[in-house]
Amino acid sequence: MSAFDDVRPPQIELMDDCVHCGFCLPTCPTYVLWGEEMDSPRGRIVLMRQGHEEISAPLVEHIDRCLGCMACVTACPSGVKYDKLIEDTRPQLERNFERPAPERAYRRLVFELFTHPGRLRAAAPLVAAARRTGLAGLARRPRLRRLSPRLSSLAGLAPDASLRRALKRLPTRFAAQGERRGSVALLQGCVQRVFFGHVNEATARVLAADGFEVHAPRAPRCCGALQLHSGDDGALELAKGTIAALEGYDTIVVNAAGCGSAMKDYGHVLRDEPDWAERAERFAAKVRDATEVLAEAGPRANRRPVHMRVAYHDACHLAHAQGVRAEPRELLRQVPGLELVEPAEWEICCGSAGVYNLLEPEPAAELGERKARNLLDTGAEAVAAANPGCALQITRHTARLGRALPVYHPLELLARSIH
Repeated sequence: MSAFDDVRPPQIELMDDCVHCGFCLPTCPTYVLWGEEMDSPRGRIVLMRQGHEEISAPLVEHIDRCLGCMACVTACPSGVKYDKLIEDTRPQLERNFERPAPERAYRRLVFELFTHPGRLRAAAPLVAAARRTGLAGLARRPRLRRLSPRLSSLAGLAPDASLRRALKRLPTRFAAQGERRGSVALLQGCVQRVFFGHVNEATARVLAADGFEVHAPRAPRCCGALQLHSGDDGALELAKGTIAALEGYDTIVVNAAGCGSAMKDYGHVLRDEPDWAERAERFAAKVRDATEVLAEAGPRANRRPVHMRVAYHDACHLAHAQGVRAEPRELLRQVPGLELVEPAEWEICCGSAGVYNLLEPEPAAELGERKARNLLDTGAEAVAAANPGCALQITRHTARLGRALPVYHPLELLARSIH
C-alpha cells in the first residue's frame, strides 16, 4: 500500500479551509459535465486527504480528470488554495502510483516533444507536410477519434503555422521608442516561440512602442509550466533554469497564461529547496503578464482604428490563477473601432488546460465544443485569447462547428492598431 511521501505533500491545513459549501460546483468544468461529487474540487479535496493514507486507482482517476483551471479558486468564498493542493498532489501520484507502461510512454513523449523548441522546429516540416497532403484532416475523422482519441486530438491540435514562421528567430533586443520607461525581459517559451513567435514579436513591438526596452534572450528553453501542471518532477529543473537565466532582469514579462501562472508560483514549487527557495520567491515577484505592464504604464503610442467585433476569451491561468481579467479588456478598449463582446460561461475552461486535451481528449472535446458554441453565439468576427493552448483549442472546435473563428492574442490586436 502506497501513500503520499514526504516531498511536498498536499497540506492538511489547506484542506481544512474547505467547508464544502458548493460555490465551486457550477464553475468546475468536470462537475458541470458529469455532476459527480468526486469530479468537483471539494470531492477531490476529500480524495487528497485519503491519499495521505493510501493512493487508490479512483483517487488517481479523479485527480487526472481535473483540468487545473482554478475556476474554483476564483469562486471560493473561503479562500481555499486548491491551486496549491492540486499542484502538490499530482507529483505525488506520478512518484507513488505505477501507471501502465503505454500511459507512461505517451506522457514522456508529450513532455519530450512540447517542452523542447528545437525538437518542435525539427517537427515543423512534418506538420506542414501533413497539412498540405491532407493527412492531418484524415487523423481527425470520427472513426479515428473512436479508435484512438489521443492520436486524433494530437493531430487535430497541430497549429496551422507556416514552416517559415516556425523557423523564424526573434531579435534579442527591441529598443524603446521615445523616452525610456523601463527595461523588461520577455520569456520566449517553448510552443510559443516556435508556433506563436508572431505573438512574441507583437508583444515586444507593442512594449517598445509604449516606451519599454525589451530583451528576448534565447534561454530558457521552457519554464516548466506544462510539466508542473501535470505533476512531472522535470518541471523543477526547468524552473531553476528559468530563474538562473532571467533573475538578473528587474521585470520578466510573459504573454502565455500558463507560463505566467507557473512562474509566479515558483516560490511555492521550490519552497523546500534551501539553495532556491529565496531566489524563487524574489523571481516570482518580478513576473508580470504583458497586459499588466502595459495597462499599468498607460498608452503612449497612438492607437489607430481596428474595425472588428472581438469576443474576449478568459484564459484560465490568466483569469483564475493570476487574477488578471480587467487589464486585457482595458487595453483592447483603447483600440478605436474595436468592439469587445463577452461570451456566456466565461469562467468555464475551453478544455485545453496545458496538455489536458492530449491526455484526456474526450472531456476536453466536450468542453471545447461548449466553449466554441458560446463564442460563436456572440456573433464575433474573431476571438482574443492570451494563451497558445486556448488558441489551438478554440480554432479546432469552431472549425468543427462550421465557422472557424480566427484567434488573436490581445497584443496582436494592439500591434495591428499601433503599426
